[in-house]
Amino acid sequence: MSLDSLDTPCVLIDLDRVEANLKRAQDYADAHGLKLRPHIKTHKLPRFALRQIELGAVGVTCQKLGEAEVIADSGVEDIFLPYNILGERKLARLRALADRVRISVSADSKTTIDGLSGAFADAARPLPVLVECDTGMGRCGVQTPQEALALARAVYAAPGLVFAGLMTYPAIGEVEANAAWLAAAVALLKREGLPPRVVSNGGTPDMERAAEVAVATEHRPGTYIYLDRYQVAKGAGALDDCALTVLATVVSRPTENRAVIDAGSKALTSDTLGLDGFGLVLGYPDAVIRSLSEEHGVIDLSACKQKPAIGDRLRIVPNHACVVSNLFDKVTLVSGDRAVETIPVAARGRVD
Repeated sequence: MSLDSLDTPCVLIDLDRVEANLKRAQDYADAHGLKLRPHIKTHKLPRFALRQIELGAVGVTCQKLGEAEVIADSGVEDIFLPYNILGERKLARLRALADRVRISVSADSKTTIDGLSGAFADAARPLPVLVECDTGMGRCGVQTPQEALALARAVYAAPGLVFAGLMTYPAIGEVEANAAWLAAAVALLKREGLPPRVVSNGGTPDMERAAEVAVATEHRPGTYIYLDRYQVAKGAGALDDCALTVLATVVSRPTENRAVIDAGSKALTSDTLGLDGFGLVLGYPDAVIRSLSEEHGVIDLSACKQKPAIGDRLRIVPNHACVVSNLFDKVTLVSGDRAVETIPVAARGRVD
């Protein structure tokens, strides 16, 4: 099926680029003795989760229970959920999930640990819990190796739980600081008789330096499967590696230097991530997507020698691919200029 037959806006996923991206990361992990546990929040597609495992991943990472439930239904049997699970209803869902797949979680507070213990105290299998460490990102996580030790002791003492190790989502580009923080924590835990079985590191931008975090046992890249404009800016890949694009149509040319497309904030993420504009228009490198309303994207063509006309269809590399995956009910898989199949985004909207 020709791409010209597709209604816009729509998401195109280049299967050849996906396969190349997956193999490149798995080859790196294998060469450096790292386990790969990719994050499915980027694609939200069971077929790609299963392909990642087929290529050698030890399991997958899901950010929310809803994602994990969908992925478990697809046949994936090993899931890491690096999130503080709180509240009776969510804990009951976690317990039900743990009854049918191998699942581990993270925690960064005694409150979270107490809730997990209450839900799993009588479970047939204890729940593996990793202590989340803030090694520089400034989001969740204990702040020092000493705090990691204290929380590891709390997990160890809690009925229904087993201390499994440490996890972090590090600051981009701060590989040395991340490695030093984790090394200090691991040394302290070993001295105190609580050696971590797993040290889980994460992120796509520094994937090619993952082996420099010597104590890490696994890595959790997410965006690597598609890449995007931000990842290219950070050196994680080239524009020709980007597998996800948004296909849009020029619906208006109100002035010589302005084009309006049928893809706005509900199709292209409003994340800028420090970049100029809201995506890169392929074939028009000097065009700048200046603004997004809900259903319109406004493109500044003033620097372009060639300019698209009304009715022209444009492929756009978004700034942040992960958000785009959650904006569409379906995506179209393509090979070259041919549409292969349109499939539902199974875990789309599962942010609960």
